[in-house]
Amino acid sequence: MNQPNDHPGKLLVVDDDARVAHLLVRFFSQEGYEVQAASTTKQMDRILLRDHIDLLILDLMMPGEDGLAACRRLRAANSRVAVIMLSAKSQDVDRIVGLEVGADDYVTKPFNPQELLARVRAILRRKPPGEAPGAPSTVQETIGFGEFSLDLATRTLRKSGEGVSLTSGEFAMLKALARHPRQVLSRDRLARLARGRVYEAYERALDVQIYRLRKLIEHDAAAPRHIRTIWGVGYMFEPDPT
Repeated sequence: MNQPNDHPGKLLVVDDDARVAHLLVRFFSQEGYEVQAASTTKQMDRILLRDHIDLLILDLMMPGEDGLAACRRLRAANSRVAVIMLSAKSQDVDRIVGLEVGADDYVTKPFNPQELLARVRAILRRKPPGEAPGAPSTVQETIGFGEFSLDLATRTLRKSGEGVSLTSGEFAMLKALARHPRQVLSRDRLARLARGRVYEAYERALDVQIYRLRKLIEHDAAAPRHIRTIWGVGYMFEPDPT
């Protein structure tokens, strides 16, 4: 019988070893978690674009981009997803490097699944509760782009020091975009970040809010530089377009 799990979450296992990935998906699914698997960081990126993930179980050694490079890239993009690094390397220097690039924990192969479960629970327990979509930040946080500064704690947008009026929906959308700079966000992901629910194909509200934001922050809304349309996918926020 499974032990009660007070800390469920969405996990993504990124490992090119199909046996390990299958074992972890099955094990954590039995513990009540929603689990997906990816064999490359390209697959990982596609899943992160589409879904909200609470924690990555990320293998260090993979073909193409390795786990260290992937973790470093995620942190450079301000991703807040928790990361546990898996590695067959047990030297202290590898553990230190993994933690320095932004991993939350480091587990050496072979490992006991129960120990990994305990570490996942500990990290998710420490993780601060997520803010409600559109809510002001609980800590002082200001994001600058072009002539603008967005204060996420006070819901204030300023252009060259002068206040710019935002509706609640416009703030929620701009906050979601600004917190994910240079990341292509699908309409579904953007809707979840800004409104807490999935995007419905028949809805125009999301595109209307994008249009209104462009009227506020772009020199030319018809040729946007900050909020770019990625055709067939969604939108990308560019803080400092060249």
